Amino acid sequence: MGEPARALPTFEELYREIAALPEGMTGEILGPGWLRTMSRPGQPHGRASRRLLRSLRGSDLLEDGTGWWFEVEAEILLGDRLVVPDISGWRAEQELDFGGENPITVRPDWVCEILSRGTQRGDRAVKLPVYAAEGVGHVWIVDPEAATIEVYASQDGKAVLVDTAIGNVRRTLAPFPDEIDVGGLWKPARKPDAETPDTGSQP
Repeated sequence: MGEPARALPTFEELYREIAALPEGMTGEILGPGWLRTMSRPGQPHGRASRRLLRSLRGSDLLEDGTGWWFEVEAEILLGDRLVVPDISGWRAEQELDFGGENPITVRPDWVCEILSRGTQRGDRAVKLPVYAAEGVGHVWIVDPEAATIEVYASQDGKAVLVDTAIGNVRRTLAPFPDEIDVGGLWKPARKPDAETPDTGSQP
């Protein structure tokens, strides 16, 4: 007789594993017994994230904008899955108070995933369908290597591509009224100007 099938770890067991990860690592629970761990993103990823948030500051309540509350790399519970989008947004008229809950259980209205080589397959093939099935209104897939933003809307539980911004353009992209400097997301960081040595006054 063969050995009995090994029971899958529970959500609580997997969440304890995430809590025990070393600094610089995070984890997601993408299905029954399925834990995906990731290291913190590199510079192009982080730069695109910061610049994108700056582009959305007109909608950001924390930046004296109106309409949206944003969180970066927040743990969010969607059904029986734990996801950590790069940026998440909730429609709001005032600052949201999630009561210190972790993970957050309030479904976001928008999420953004910034692709990296290690996460792009899971972000597209697994997380994008999960977001649509759970009713997240819009999902942005940002690809720094291809210099593109893909905008998906959730329609009947499916992710439908409704817009794409490519390269060095300025665009408004659903669901925000803000004009996004798409090209600015990919520009490399500027090096500081070299200091001119002080030679003092001539005699």
